[in-house]
Amino acid sequence: MPSAFRLPIADAGQPEPVPRTKQTGPAGASSSVRTRRIRETARELLGFEAFRPGQEEATKSVVTGRDTLAVLPSGAGKSAVYQIAGQLVAGPVLVVSPLIALQRDQVGRLDELDGLDGRAAQLNSALSAGDQRAALEGLADGTVRHLFLAPEQLAKPEVVEAIAKAHPALFVVDEAHCVSAWGHDFRPDYLRLGGVIEQLGHPTVLALTATAAPPVRAEIVERLGMRDARVVVAGFDRPEIRLEAEQHADAHAKEKAVLERVTALVGDGQVPGIVYSATRKGTEQIAAELADRGLRVQPYHAGLRKTDREDTQRAFMDDELDVVVATTAFGMGIDKPDTRFVVHAEPADSVDSYYQEIGRAGRDGKPALAVLVYRQEDLGLRRFFAAGVPAEEELQQVAGLVGAAEAAGIDDGVDVRQLREETGRPATPLARDLNLLEQVSAVVLDEEGAAHPAEGAPSPGEAAAAARELAEHRERVEQSRVEMMRGYAETTECRRQFLLGYFGEQLEQPCGNCDNCTAGLAQQQPDEDETPFPPQTAVQHAQWGPGIVMRVEDDRVVVLFEEVGYKTLALAAVLDNDLLERRGT
Repeated sequence: MPSAFRLPIADAGQPEPVPRTKQTGPAGASSSVRTRRIRETARELLGFEAFRPGQEEATKSVVTGRDTLAVLPSGAGKSAVYQIAGQLVAGPVLVVSPLIALQRDQVGRLDELDGLDGRAAQLNSALSAGDQRAALEGLADGTVRHLFLAPEQLAKPEVVEAIAKAHPALFVVDEAHCVSAWGHDFRPDYLRLGGVIEQLGHPTVLALTATAAPPVRAEIVERLGMRDARVVVAGFDRPEIRLEAEQHADAHAKEKAVLERVTALVGDGQVPGIVYSATRKGTEQIAAELADRGLRVQPYHAGLRKTDREDTQRAFMDDELDVVVATTAFGMGIDKPDTRFVVHAEPADSVDSYYQEIGRAGRDGKPALAVLVYRQEDLGLRRFFAAGVPAEEELQQVAGLVGAAEAAGIDDGVDVRQLREETGRPATPLARDLNLLEQVSAVVLDEEGAAHPAEGAPSPGEAAAAARELAEHRERVEQSRVEMMRGYAETTECRRQFLLGYFGEQLEQPCGNCDNCTAGLAQQQPDEDETPFPPQTAVQHAQWGPGIVMRVEDDRVVVLFEEVGYKTLALAAVLDNDLLERRGT
């Protein structure tokens, strides 16, 4: 488990440490001057009359030169932080974003703003060599103020060198949870960002995410090498979204419930909406059934042609569809504020993912609905997806082949295609093996995805053992996250209290806007003074080691342990058998 889990979390409400020298920024030497300039810029650039929770605080932190992690809810305007700060810092702004479509959207929005210093540009593999060169030249001569790029671009030494010469003032990591192995959307390409930040002379770092439980926040700070980081958490509550869950006995009953619920919502004018299915086949089946009922609907998944996916996304954004039935491929970067409902035909793989997916509804602040329709077997499917630890012999073979290629003088490295030819194994598990070996510092993946031995790499046997241990740990964590998703689906308490508690945020009163509250099942949570283990208490378990209390109910406590993930413990058993003791007291 990364040591970041054990770092203290300096959330928004806690006192700030003593500022660094670098923190007297160009927005003004005094706090009052900075605040005035930030508000003036927000009003002139974006038309803001008031900030949303967390926006102003994060912007203030950034313009003083303070590394900042901003955890702001979906639809809370995370991009506004770097748009405003970018006007007030002395140098260009780099924005690392995982999707080309997302980069394109952000560039388009910036280009529409009046009064923006410089222009915005992209740097990604979809551009011609000439356009990529023009983007870097614009950064160098000052005409490009915001440069959006994918993380794999930063694997190219010539790109990093060109950026370094431009002396960027702000390094923004969008969707920052992608850097965390604890995150729900981990991407190995993000692992190199910490090293790149140092190569650039450590400009001010702004990490942005909509969903990050405490261990994810801590790992983001560590992986990016953030210094004296300010962590701004605006709160996870989206009270405008009504939360419901329905359990059904068999697949037929569940599918019927999904179809009837969606048809009724569309019939009531609650459009548009999104239906999430766990499989590509499921998206096509549900979409076909809804189309037979007269709905304007299209499926969306990664197996469709790129042009079909783009047409579906455009039609959804232009109000030409009632529903999109999708896998999670329809997600990051989708921002349609008037989305009225999100229905899940199966549970998400974690509460993190579920929170982000339902967060695409109701971003306009008007009432929206999130419904989970499931059967017990669906949770078994998610456990299957979460499983998968490679054999140590397979990892050792891959590490050995990478090392042998280097020893034979093959400078281009070894890619997945070559490994398939050598081993006869499928591409997906081989890519997983390479990612694991990269995380234990055995190999380095270049911008083409080819593997090279890392400097000072361990022997293939040692690398395989370390990678296997990492995979086993990740599987335990993933399985625990699936169990927390089960807990959300099956709880008879307030669903919003459960959801917020997962992220370490205690909601004292039942929300009144979920099915359990409507049914009169939800109860007030115990006062922190009345429980021996309040939320955020650091604890120690004899078997599972150190952890943090995430949620407290009358008769149980949920603890996030470093080694085994989330565990729900009966409070009576904890007290009767002294299963937990406080740490640091």
